[in-house]
Amino acid sequence: MNQWDFQRRKLLQGMGIGALGAAMGGCAGLATGQGSQGFQRPYSAKPLIAPKVSSANIINQIVGHRPYRPGGFVVRSEPFGDKTLVHNYGHGGGGITLSWGSSTLAVNEVKDSPLKQAAIIGSGVMGLTTARLLQDAGWQVTLYTKAMPQFTTSQVAGGEWGPYSVHDPKVSTEAFKLQLQQAAAIAHHTFSRMVGKDYGIEWKELYTLSETPPQGHDEFAQYYPFAYQYGPGKHPFAASYCSASATMLVETSTFLRRLVQDIRVAGGQFVFKTFTSHDELFGLSEPVIFNCTGLGSHQLFGDNEIMPAKGQLVLLPPDPTVDYLTVGGSEQPLYMFSRNDYMILGGTFRPGDWSTAPEPEQTERIIYEHQQLFARLI
Repeated sequence: MNQWDFQRRKLLQGMGIGALGAAMGGCAGLATGQGSQGFQRPYSAKPLIAPKVSSANIINQIVGHRPYRPGGFVVRSEPFGDKTLVHNYGHGGGGITLSWGSSTLAVNEVKDSPLKQAAIIGSGVMGLTTARLLQDAGWQVTLYTKAMPQFTTSQVAGGEWGPYSVHDPKVSTEAFKLQLQQAAAIAHHTFSRMVGKDYGIEWKELYTLSETPPQGHDEFAQYYPFAYQYGPGKHPFAASYCSASATMLVETSTFLRRLVQDIRVAGGQFVFKTFTSHDELFGLSEPVIFNCTGLGSHQLFGDNEIMPAKGQLVLLPPDPTVDYLTVGGSEQPLYMFSRNDYMILGGTFRPGDWSTAPEPEQTERIIYEHQQLFARLI
């Protein structure tokens, strides 16, 4: 699959965000009205306010590397000398989204272990959620990490709930697809019970934009309620088709910080340590080891399938008047997430690209295309 084939079933899969297929798959029919001038929001009486998108407003430009595997993420246990090793890594653009679900599947691999002591390698969202689930089951946990969560890829994720850009359906097995469904169901249920300021999770109105009408069925449509579809001239965005639905947005800075606090309150420890080969893990005292290293699994465990999928984000000041999200509206990945800490504009999806520097031409594209997208709004 090429880069833009990583769209959400034609548009968004590959951005690691949004819910085009889901929103369109569950749509309630084409909305009627007097063109875009008669457009009414399905969930709010407030007008749609255009984001203040300008290169002069840029706070920062950042790059993250999603740990992507065409065959999908790995959750399995195996003997490891006199220990048990449990893998939980490789979630591509769906790491935040799938975290509670994938980690639940991983913890279930050792639910009958007589010794409730675990070493967790990595402190991204998979390591943190694995730790919390183990603690709730009565385990003692130590997280071994080379950096605290605020310096991981999880910190720079956009945070919109969407189990996409996780695998290549032409490569992944039916067994994996079932595993993905299980993880998504568990994760969605868990996040929906955590909505609130404490964990930085809220429901948001999502507008998904496309130049083509909806086609086919999306297997995750059930997670995007109250979906509406607007045809050409029936909405105010600079795109032919628009769908509106409800989705959860996870403010990653708040979410990860709260998980760290919860782990420490429950007695968990963070130890700074870098492992250069899996042989070094034999020296750990814990009988169960969870591998939550993401891209580090290439070096530590010889996974040659895992690769970075480079994503570039532009951060603008937060704007509370912009109370919605958008995805799509361009031939390349494009999304706007209005959060309480930043307004996040993206993005790119570059499988195999290890470069860490933001590309000025991508920043220029992201700014310009968003300006065009919102030009009709007040």
